[in-house]
Amino acid sequence: MAALLLKRLTLRTIKTENTCIRRCLGKYVVQKTALAEPSHIASAPRRSCLIHAKAFSTEDTQDKREKKKKNETAFRNVGRKINERIIQVLDEKGNDLGPMHRANVIRLMAEQDLRLVPRDPGAEPPRYQLMTGTQIYQERLRRRGMERAEPKPGPTLTKELTFSSNIGQHDLDTKSKQIQQWIEKKYKVQITIKKGKNTEEPENKMEEICNQILQTMPGIATFSSRPQPIRGGKAVTCVLRPLSQKEENACRSAQGTPRGDALNRENGNHGASNALHQ
Repeated sequence: MAALLLKRLTLRTIKTENTCIRRCLGKYVVQKTALAEPSHIASAPRRSCLIHAKAFSTEDTQDKREKKKKNETAFRNVGRKINERIIQVLDEKGNDLGPMHRANVIRLMAEQDLRLVPRDPGAEPPRYQLMTGTQIYQERLRRRGMERAEPKPGPTLTKELTFSSNIGQHDLDTKSKQIQQWIEKKYKVQITIKKGKNTEEPENKMEEICNQILQTMPGIATFSSRPQPIRGGKAVTCVLRPLSQKEENACRSAQGTPRGDALNRENGNHGASNALHQ
């Protein structure tokens, strides 16, 4: 009996040692194989170990939220997807029907073949209106026309014009018309006037030409940068810009008052350009 137990113990010990030796040899063989293989093969992950993770970005999440918020406030037919239990309802003529349960609203839509559009989802309770398909189509056309009519803000471009102070009156009138066309298209115009070869001309002649050009555009333009000498006094530059809507309104008001007309006659300049000179 004792001999049998001793034999079993010996076999178990040998089996345990073989298992340990096999594990150690396995690790050694794996390390040798990794060193022998090229770096791009050894570093390549196994297919079974690949984990596919979806990229996450706070900007994408914010864009989705803004898009969802825009869709919620847009003019659209919500159909039967009414999230609120009680809503304020207006009929197709704009009459207030008072608070209604969404089940009653859906039944009313089915009976009269109407659609439901949000008017003020942020109100308490949210306000919706029942409309026909034709009314929704016309309202969308109206809003689309309003969006197209709104001016789109953009960068203000600057045109440049350079000529001599010896310019003739006919050429000056032509250039003034060109400047006026640019101003009407909402451009800024930078004017540079070089001193002519005639040394007997007045010192302020170049500034007078700038003022003369501005006087040909009353109620349209004003100085963005007043005439100032450059190149050691050999030239004068100024910048004209179109009037803003507020300045145009003020200009019209000034032109309608006798006092403004009197001041114009005293100064020898147009009231609009004189009042708006910077």
